[in-house]
Amino acid sequence: MSLLLKIKKLNLNAKIPTYAHPGDAGLDLFALEETTIAVGDRALIKTGIAMEIPDGYVGLIWDKSGLASKNGLKTMAGVVDSGYRGEVMVCLVNLSEQRYVFAAGDKIAQMIIQKKEFFEVEEAAELDQNTSRGEDGFGSTGK
Repeated sequence: MSLLLKIKKLNLNAKIPTYAHPGDAGLDLFALEETTIAVGDRALIKTGIAMEIPDGYVGLIWDKSGLASKNGLKTMAGVVDSGYRGEVMVCLVNLSEQRYVFAAGDKIAQMIIQKKEFFEVEEAAELDQNTSRGEDGFGSTGK
């Protein structure tokens, strides 16, 4: 059984998110208009859509692997809460040494919609240190 994700076009030229292949986890998101990202710069790219993510779920925006590996484009600020009904926009940073131009309709990122859990937050004076890692941090497991 599949769940329903309602999409509203905010612009007639917007493209509805799609799964590229059966079984894919991420829905492709598309640029509404041409956008250039200069070297080392970031841009907030419009999609021209709003969505109704069901309560109890969250939309997580992730890189398109080809854009990341071939062009150095990395997504930022990638959480879309179920209560949000505004335009979905994608923040991308250009980590490459060349500017990148998105044409209207280009794939810009992908969104994975997943169930979320809620935790009661409690301040604690001590944390359980009886773990295999404890407080060991960055680089503690070697190369």
